[in-house]
Amino acid sequence: MPIPLRASEAGHAAVSRPLVACLFVSSVLLSVVSWYTTQQGMALYLSPWVSFLASLGIQSALVLVAWLVGVTESRRGLLVAVYAVTAVVSIAFSYVSLHTWFASRERPATIERALYDQLHAAAGRSQELVTAAVAEGQRHVLALEEMTAAEKAHGYISRATDQDPYLARIRQAVAAEAASYGAFYPEGQGAGLRYTAFDRHASLARQTVARLQESQKALADFRANLKPLDPTDQQLRAFRQVFDTVPWNDVREQLHAPVEIPSVPAYSAFVDRAATGQEDLIIAFTELFSAPTGRHVVALALAVFIDVVVFLLAYASGPYFFGAPEERWLRAGAALDAADEQVFARDLLRKVGPGPQGLARVEADALSAGERQLLLLLASKGLAAPVDEDGRRYFLLDASAHRALAESLAERRLPLRASPAQPSAG
Repeated sequence: MPIPLRASEAGHAAVSRPLVACLFVSSVLLSVVSWYTTQQGMALYLSPWVSFLASLGIQSALVLVAWLVGVTESRRGLLVAVYAVTAVVSIAFSYVSLHTWFASRERPATIERALYDQLHAAAGRSQELVTAAVAEGQRHVLALEEMTAAEKAHGYISRATDQDPYLARIRQAVAAEAASYGAFYPEGQGAGLRYTAFDRHASLARQTVARLQESQKALADFRANLKPLDPTDQQLRAFRQVFDTVPWNDVREQLHAPVEIPSVPAYSAFVDRAATGQEDLIIAFTELFSAPTGRHVVALALAVFIDVVVFLLAYASGPYFFGAPEERWLRAGAALDAADEQVFARDLLRKVGPGPQGLARVEADALSAGERQLLLLLASKGLAAPVDEDGRRYFLLDASAHRALAESLAERRLPLRASPAQPSAG
């Protein structure tokens, strides 16, 4: 009774060598991209030559290890561990390079818009305070002009009290100034000392209002000319030029109340460009672990994607270039018989016939030394099975192995065409 051959997996579709070559080219192109991003990331921290050689070694190791994992079956765990460690280094520096590239285009605009919003709000608050001070100062000017006229017409104005703290201080100041002269300047109507003092304070108040109006206009012009995409240093410089000229003491004096002056944004909080490569590297990892944004996620995902795809492409294309184990066994069997591979496969197929159950079989006694070794190796992989029938030893071939042998003769090479025909065995 023949021993049934175990069911083999579904046969893989034949893959043409040009298609595999395209797959290999794709892996090489992505490897170049991964090498470039790794080199650019290392160049932020290392010298150009060191980064070039280190990145070249890392990327070469990634591709070669991926090929070895796909080709060899021994020490795959060690090879995968080597690839994982090397890939982590490559991904880290690729992420830094991609993040820096993204940040150089996105981060300045984001920071410029944020600074614009903060400066616009600070300038608006400053303008509100200055406008209120201007209105109060104009009221003070009008009151002082009336007090000056009243002092000239009636006198004794400095003795009165005032609900407005600013005007009350001026009345006290005029009275104290007049008291220092004693009886030489008696109080009364006319253009006396007190009238002159009130007129002087009114003139000073008008000058204060003029300064406040200039600051009010400067703040309005700044808000009108400020643009969201202006460089941060330019925005801060323009704001400083306007903000530092605001007479805040006059604002406090006119409003006669505590004034909360808007704070000027710190430049260090709105730096749109890193000064050195090391700063770019530190910013990339600090923001990734502290407050990651879409930019960090995309950069890291792209760096991981490139190296993973490089591994998969190299892993998939490697066996087709180095050959599957069955193909290498076929070449080894042909070498034992000192024959070409196609000639060897043709002679073996001529010895194959149908078995009782329709399975392809070949008689063991009809096999050459190379063919016998090939069948034994196929049997070890479950692609062939030795059986005894009618006192004879046969090898039953799996359908996939039989098909692979037949397809290897689809394109007749020169040795096959030139070899003499041999009669089939049996």
